[in-house]
Amino acid sequence: MKNRLRRWWVPVLVALLLSACSTTKHLPEGETLYTGIRRIDIANKDKSDNGAKTIEEVEGALSIAPNNSFFGSASLRWPLPVGLWIYNRFERYEKGVGRWIFNKLAADPVYVSTVNPETRVKVATHLLRDYGYFNGRVTYQVDSTKNPRAVKLSYAVDMGQPYFIDTLTYEGFSPRADSLIHDSVAFSNRLVRRGQHFDVTVLNSEKERIINLLRDNGYYYARSSFLTLLADTLMHPGHVQLKMVPLKNIPPETLKTYYIGHTSVYLTGYNGEQPVDSVKRRNFTVYFSGKRPAIRFGVLRNRFFYKQGAVYSERFQTYTQEALARLGVFKFSEFQYTPRYPGSDTLDIKVNSMFDLPYDSELELNVTTKSTKQTGPGAIFTLSRKNFQRMGATLNLEVKGSYEWQTSSTVDGDKSVMNSYELGAALSLEFPRIVLPWIRNRINPFRFPSRTNFKIYIDQLNRARYFRMLSFGGTVSYSFQKSRSMKHTVTPLNLTFNHLQRRTATFDSIATANPNLFRSLDDQFIPSVSYMFTYDNAWKKRRSRLWWENTVTLAGNVTSLIYAAFGKGLGEKDKKLFGTPFAQFLKLTSEARYLYNIDDRNQLAARLMGGIIWSYGNKTIAPYSEQFYVGGANSIRAFTVRSIGPGSFHPAEGTKYSYVDETGDIKLEANLEYRFRIMSGFLGGNLNGAVFMDMGNVWLLREDTARPGAKFSLNRFFDSLALGTGIGLRYDLSFLVLRLDWGIALHVPYETGKSGYYNIPRFKDGTGLHFAIGYPF
Repeated sequence: MKNRLRRWWVPVLVALLLSACSTTKHLPEGETLYTGIRRIDIANKDKSDNGAKTIEEVEGALSIAPNNSFFGSASLRWPLPVGLWIYNRFERYEKGVGRWIFNKLAADPVYVSTVNPETRVKVATHLLRDYGYFNGRVTYQVDSTKNPRAVKLSYAVDMGQPYFIDTLTYEGFSPRADSLIHDSVAFSNRLVRRGQHFDVTVLNSEKERIINLLRDNGYYYARSSFLTLLADTLMHPGHVQLKMVPLKNIPPETLKTYYIGHTSVYLTGYNGEQPVDSVKRRNFTVYFSGKRPAIRFGVLRNRFFYKQGAVYSERFQTYTQEALARLGVFKFSEFQYTPRYPGSDTLDIKVNSMFDLPYDSELELNVTTKSTKQTGPGAIFTLSRKNFQRMGATLNLEVKGSYEWQTSSTVDGDKSVMNSYELGAALSLEFPRIVLPWIRNRINPFRFPSRTNFKIYIDQLNRARYFRMLSFGGTVSYSFQKSRSMKHTVTPLNLTFNHLQRRTATFDSIATANPNLFRSLDDQFIPSVSYMFTYDNAWKKRRSRLWWENTVTLAGNVTSLIYAAFGKGLGEKDKKLFGTPFAQFLKLTSEARYLYNIDDRNQLAARLMGGIIWSYGNKTIAPYSEQFYVGGANSIRAFTVRSIGPGSFHPAEGTKYSYVDETGDIKLEANLEYRFRIMSGFLGGNLNGAVFMDMGNVWLLREDTARPGAKFSLNRFFDSLALGTGIGLRYDLSFLVLRLDWGIALHVPYETGKSGYYNIPRFKDGTGLHFAIGYPF
């Protein structure tokens, strides 16, 4: 076998080495290899924000990556052009192994003719003019290299002097349109103002604003192509006087105000069943197949944000389309507007909607393995029934489970003793609107998505050799958005009951030495309310994205106030609900995620998250299910779940504490990840790589004599942070991302017997391998 392998790789390696002396040997006649940009010189540089934006655009037009580019750079290259070597060596093969190597590993040469510097100079010059540098110009020169068939390019950019906006007037519109435009200007809604840099992108945005204004006020046929801008640069040197006017000879219907007429909705079944019957109420008709509409008439009608006789509004049409999409019932909804008769100012609306499949399912798998021989798979399966009871609601059934065991180890003479598992099920009913008794089924009062979720759940947690706990409960939550970026979630009712079903003698001995552990796991009732605020600017489609979520949870306060009303003090202990003590705590969490797209192949992602829980009153130890932990596939990937902390405490291996989960009252975690494209079109998807750094820990708020070093302290804060790095692979199928991460520990917060910051006794003891679905953040 070894001899056969040697016969393959030795000739390939020799061929690469022999071909390394030339990257241009097999270039077509008349072609020259482009090896990047030597320099871009900028004269009369404008240091304003507009100037910086212009330079970025110009450099983007000029910068083309050469072969073996360094992460997409136009000037930096990797020293070994392997792709070109393989191209030159294997280009002649038409089949066999040689052709396979060529197809998989060769890089097509980037020619100067492909870069086409003449055209790029023209594009860059036009960009200067678009941004108000009317006297700017761009030139280029070809720089020779040691290889006569390979060159570099240099560019010279003279920005000249910028021009500024003097005035912008709107002329030639009908009296009603002119009034609308000037009213919007009076309210400072215009995007172009005196003294601004001339910027054609801003001017185009102003044209779109005017068209959107007109289309929101009845001008259904208004289009930006019907408007033009007239410019004068002679009256005021260095400044531009602008006029926005309609084009001459535009269709007469463009200047006409239209009103909403009758709406007809045609419902096509998910198997293509055509409507054969109809139901009409006032100005709204639904055509359907079968005995009755597959969705209730009121649910469908209340997704439409306009009324008959109202002035046509593109904004309300968009609101309606989004509301129909949020139902999750239809594959598509197509709107058609038709004048009632030739010359009519009334638009009748026909909506063609096709039902989506009623069921949806999702399976999420993950596998974690650790060099300390802790291994475990996990799975979450979700089955959804859309349009439940024709209400436009979704009924979800979620079943989850995970299993973990310790292999090839001995604890008290028993092998594979860590047979721990977690099982759970949840049933939820989600409405795409606010459901309250006094709102009933009225139109959603919010422009953006709102949801109501009713949920019940049950979880079984088994920690082998220690305990088994059953948790069950239910929640009612409401989420709504008053703006596209900001989401509010209110949970007025969250009831959880934790019941410790079984305890072993080993667990009892630990509980005796550490009463706090027992209190966190003891039977208790958790009645809580919470509020969550989420900010997400992904809709802006910028190069960078910020996601920030904050949650406040209060438990037991309402129950405690009820007790106080009956004469029991707020600070009194051992208050019970349904015969079981209830928890009282305040919990705060915050998580921020930042994603920066360097280009279409490279990304930088970061996450910072923290939380704190303060227990008081009836119970001063937070419930086990509410405590914080770190580690795992979506946390610090060099460690398994709940294997770090709290603080510098760590149970010694082989002791009765060695397999107890490590949780705390305070959590801080930070992650940084660089993501890059390895190969496009790999088996129908993209193969991406990642390099990451993770750090964090959990701490206690109160001293615990059984866990020395667990309490939070600023004096040893940095030493108490676990640190890990690693590399990963992601196979992105657009609808599914398969992820494999290999975490490598660099520092643990507890004593290991090894001095220095890198205190991992053995390299293999500080590695973790995680297989998961989706990105970690």
